[in-house]
Amino acid sequence: MNLTFFKYQGTGNDFIMIDNRAKTFPKYNTKIVKKLCDRHFGIGADGLILLEDDEQTNFRMVYYNADGNESTMCGNGGRCIVAFAKKLGLFETDTTFMAIDGIHHAILKDDIVSLQMIDVEKVDIFQSYIFTNTGSPHHVQLVDDIENFDVYNEGRKIRHEIYGTEGSNVNFVKNIDDNTYRVRTYERGVEDETLACGTGVTAVALAMHSSKKTKANTINMLVEGGKLSVSFEYNNGKYTNVHLIGSAEFVFSGNIEI
Repeated sequence: MNLTFFKYQGTGNDFIMIDNRAKTFPKYNTKIVKKLCDRHFGIGADGLILLEDDEQTNFRMVYYNADGNESTMCGNGGRCIVAFAKKLGLFETDTTFMAIDGIHHAILKDDIVSLQMIDVEKVDIFQSYIFTNTGSPHHVQLVDDIENFDVYNEGRKIRHEIYGTEGSNVNFVKNIDDNTYRVRTYERGVEDETLACGTGVTAVALAMHSSKKTKANTINMLVEGGKLSVSFEYNNGKYTNVHLIGSAEFVFSGNIEI
């Protein structure tokens, strides 16, 4: 089978995009997904995303981690599929799409995507870390020397020892100023540090606000692949109107035999 693909990246988080509205992709073959994401034997990506038809919205997003398994919501992947859908002519400026965690609304202007994330009611604050789910599970932990921090080994340890088989993404955070944080993330499914994580920086923003580290409701996030921002409203213990904002860019397209 000859497969046409498109490569997109959002602050260094890169994804293989496939138009699967004709339902021709072997979506349950995890070995093919894993091989396509492999940076030595395939196209190379942090994940693979199928764009499919949806009865309620403009399109449906089906997301796979680089290990080949279908996974929970991916924020940067969500921003990238919005840019891909625009390229396919599915909308002009505003769109809605269905993902595994429900319907998302997004606005695309000048390569900047503002993606509405799910509402969050629960942020669990522990002595040395914070946990919340922003469409995917996230561990948030403040560290001092983030530049030299061993994200791979420490993140892998936390991902397995605290969260077991299901695992969690792990975010290490340094406060820069009142509304700016630097974030480095170990992503489950990729099983390594990635250049950015959309649901991760969203979790960090809500965690820092919930733990009273910041009073801002628009927070700048410095990630390894660039800059993102998260805005939200907070009322009666609930975070609503949560938006992940940043660039989403087309990289290249091609064909590959699978």
